[in-house]
Amino acid sequence: MKYIIFDYDGTLHNSIKIYKPSFMKAYDYLVVNGYAKKREFEEEEISKFLGLSAKDMWNTFMPNLPKCEKEKCSSIIGQAMIEYIDKGEAQLYDGAIETLNKLNEYGYKLIFLSNCKSSYMNKHIEKFNLNKYFIDFYCSEDFHFIPKYEIFKFIKEKYQGDFIVVGDRFVDIELAKKHNLFSIGCSYGYGNDDELKDADYIIENIKDIIHILGI
Repeated sequence: MKYIIFDYDGTLHNSIKIYKPSFMKAYDYLVVNGYAKKREFEEEEISKFLGLSAKDMWNTFMPNLPKCEKEKCSSIIGQAMIEYIDKGEAQLYDGAIETLNKLNEYGYKLIFLSNCKSSYMNKHIEKFNLNKYFIDFYCSEDFHFIPKYEIFKFIKEKYQGDFIVVGDRFVDIELAKKHNLFSIGCSYGYGNDDELKDADYIIENIKDIIHILGI
């Protein structure tokens, strides 16, 4: 059996569209409560947090912020993104659904694996009817935000066959390297060139997967 493990944000979902305004709501909270100074953020500065777990994001952005405030800000972002999804502002990359359909047609079994919260994942499943394309869904919150390469152990126990990993951040390529899997890095996402340097292939558009697999 042939399986493809897909990251979501920055791979299938153009998540900066809803992440930036959600991030700014959390940052405004920090300003109001005296934890940060008011400032502007470039999209590129914020996008580097996409693909990280909420825990890693806040430990990177404001490591000295009290844990309870990190959790509060994480909740603000999470709730805001759910609201933006409900408003219809979430966008998949052009060609994403077409690509998933094509992979299904050629017998690939697709598995969703994201460093996200379960409420966020479930809202996207509902919004974009992802059950139509994926056989299973995994989010890091359900595994206490352990690394993706550790979550893969649970996937491997359940499914037997060959795996390909597709993603835009180092955590995706790390998963593939640690388990000796074929990997495809997405340069159009939110990782940098160094994060993807160990990928077997690098693509500039989600539809390029079709050509790499010879479909």
